[in-house]
Amino acid sequence: MNNRCTWCGEDPLYVAYHDEEWGVPVHDEQRLFEFLILEGAQAGLSWITILKKRENYRNAFHQFDYTIIANYTEDDVKRLLANEGIVRNTLKIRSAIKNAKGFLNIQAEFGSFDAYIWAFVNGVTLQNDLPSLAATPVKTEISEAMSKDLKKRGFNFVGPTICYAFMQAIGMVNDHTTDCFRHHE
Repeated sequence: MNNRCTWCGEDPLYVAYHDEEWGVPVHDEQRLFEFLILEGAQAGLSWITILKKRENYRNAFHQFDYTIIANYTEDDVKRLLANEGIVRNTLKIRSAIKNAKGFLNIQAEFGSFDAYIWAFVNGVTLQNDLPSLAATPVKTEISEAMSKDLKKRGFNFVGPTICYAFMQAIGMVNDHTTDCFRHHE
């Protein structure tokens, strides 16, 4: 049996997410947008709650096609607020639309969101050697700089803690604990 980071527990969905996705570098624009929106949706909730709703989010938000989401109307907001399969929070839904517009603006300025976001770590995954979950930071200077810049560009639900969770999810930082089989992969 492989040792894992303790945060994933034994829920099969959580274990699969840990083993197959968390910390794996992501450079696909649509997947980057998906993680950005899901991390924002998680604010105040547990990640397992969002994972269980992930397919519902994909269906409700056009598979996270930010070019479509940027053009959502009030009818789309109403449609999403009526969707019991997602977190029905007006601010989070409106944030996804606003962030889609910001995402497109960053692509226009930098050529891709990938180029923009990975520049915060000079294009290379930061390798941490964390002995335990307790040693894992909730934010860093980099996540604070990212948050500040995204907010300046009009993004919402991108505080330093959300940005750090985003960095972990998309592999900008390797926060698998040193006893986890994924740490050295």
